[in-house]
Amino acid sequence: MKKILVSAVAVLALATAGVASVNDQTGCGLGAVIIKDDSSAVLLALQATTNGTSANQTFGITSGTLGCKKTKLVMNERAEEFVASNMDQLASEIAQGHGESVDTLAELLNVQDKEGFASSLQANYNNIYASQNAKMSDVLDNISTTAI
Repeated sequence: MKKILVSAVAVLALATAGVASVNDQTGCGLGAVIIKDDSSAVLLALQATTNGTSANQTFGITSGTLGCKKTKLVMNERAEEFVASNMDQLASEIAQGHGESVDTLAELLNVQDKEGFASSLQANYNNIYASQNAKMSDVLDNISTTAI
């Protein structure tokens, strides 16, 4: 029974990796660094398995190592909670280009240039609040792509 289960998992992993034709499917991480050849489904599966079992992609993304590109803006739970709780106030202050909520958001997102951040938010207000029913996740995604 154990052999059948292991075989089924292996076949499923290989079938999933077979759909992926490029290394972008496995992502960055230790697997992509160690196993550079991504020409077959088996090697892609090994890359993905190594990335998944060593739990190193989060470290790579935040530090910009292991073939990962460091993001300009790192979202965190506190920033998400803050934006969700202060959507109206934040929208008002972003439109004005300054305010306590904008300063707090900059702190939560570890932004160094707070004045530049506030100016960029104001300049991109219509892109950040693309709809009247904008959700917290949309606002943060739009901030990360337009304001930095």
